[in-house]
Amino acid sequence: MNDRAVNLLEQYDIEVFKTRKGRGAILCETSRGCLIFKEYTGNVERLAAIDRLLAHLQKYNCIQAECLIPTKDSELYVKDYDGVKYILKTYMDGRECNMNDHEECLNAVRHLAQLHSCMEFGQPEDLSEISDSVECETAYVYSPLAEYEKRNRELKKVRKYLKQRGQKTWFEIQLQQVFDSFLEQALTVTAEWEEYEMLRKTQQGSFKVHYCHGDYQYHNLLRTEHGWFVINFEKCIVDDPVRDLYLFMRKLLEKSNWSISLGKDMLAAYEELRPLSAVSRIDLYYRLAYPEKFRKIANFYFNSGKAWIPGRNLEKLEKLVEQEPLKQKFLEEVFRSI
Repeated sequence: MNDRAVNLLEQYDIEVFKTRKGRGAILCETSRGCLIFKEYTGNVERLAAIDRLLAHLQKYNCIQAECLIPTKDSELYVKDYDGVKYILKTYMDGRECNMNDHEECLNAVRHLAQLHSCMEFGQPEDLSEISDSVECETAYVYSPLAEYEKRNRELKKVRKYLKQRGQKTWFEIQLQQVFDSFLEQALTVTAEWEEYEMLRKTQQGSFKVHYCHGDYQYHNLLRTEHGWFVINFEKCIVDDPVRDLYLFMRKLLEKSNWSISLGKDMLAAYEELRPLSAVSRIDLYYRLAYPEKFRKIANFYFNSGKAWIPGRNLEKLEKLVEQEPLKQKFLEEVFRSI
């Protein structure tokens, strides 16, 4: 972020004392405390709903979370001469959640349950406090099914490209050897999820609407002297709360070789405040069962230059293949009851 972007801060009703570079952003010491100024690549229409959700969390003092700062003209973003959009938010200095600290991760899961309790609403019409968009009236039925189908099409495209490629690198040879098994796994999970979705729609009665953070991972959870502070709500979405739980669990389980005891501890920590329904447990199972890590490796390969493939890619692939039996054992042990 350059000095020209810093000049955009003049559009806000604040006095800036000092700025310093952060991760893809600028941290500002101002008359309103510590703020963060960063690029925003999302849909500007969503900012109003995000702003209302964050205001809701602040109003009811649910948790410590960021808030959007409006400009002097009450806009939620500013644009530079090139049309790049930026937003200004409150911020607190702190360190990221330590993924190597077992107890701290469990506390982060408990905090997630608390956050979800603050973002639970009744029927779609009760969302007027958050958003007046008709999109919310259909968003609550979100299912990963459409997302899985899109990802499966991407995987098939990568497989076709790989088969047609001539002289292959060692990484490409290894990738091709395991591709069919992971693709079959992705297709099986999607097919089973589709059958389950049809059954759920015929049996589901009343329901509640839930907002999710959308990107609840250790980068966006800061440990401060005043407790946890949650940032980066730009991906918030109406979905089953297990969307956030799945992401946090998957990241940590991949680092711990799919530890069964850790997985059970995380579920227990979450359910101390928010017990999971049978529907949510099945949802969580399918999200974890889908070979997302493999899809990311294949997608990164397909969309990157092929002249030189980083050795790190092969390391990730080999670790994934090595962990796959442990993952299947984890799914069988932890979700056996469903």
